[in-house]
Amino acid sequence: MIRKAMLIAAAATLAACSSPAPQVASTANQPDPTILLVPVVVTDPALSSGCWAQFYSERDFRGDMATLVGPAALATLDKGTAQQLKRQIDSVTVGPKATLQVYEHSMFRDRVVNFPANSREGGLIRKLGFGGRIEAMRLVCS
Repeated sequence: MIRKAMLIAAAATLAACSSPAPQVASTANQPDPTILLVPVVVTDPALSSGCWAQFYSERDFRGDMATLVGPAALATLDKGTAQQLKRQIDSVTVGPKATLQVYEHSMFRDRVVNFPANSREGGLIRKLGFGGRIEAMRLVCS
């Protein structure tokens, strides 16, 4: 239904843009600009498996978002792009076929907090209880 509406809107926009423009005396024979809107749906087959977690940089699922597709085990978030992820997680959404485990310390040590399938947590600092800093995580597929 949405796709059909988008196609109709694109066709209407295209028709409006292709209407003749007022004639202006010009020395160069150049075409009028054409604007074309094409609806695009991007899907990733890995996400359709349902084993994923999305992390947001701000409370209540706002800000920058990063997606982890499982199964995955990150023993430390101190290297590479994972270091940025460690600093910027404040809310999380877990897919329908995944369980997310976040750990207080690297190498999957000490306290762990589990997020079951289809869970959403809009404020991790409250939920974690260990300062909101995640040092390691596992994403297990079911």
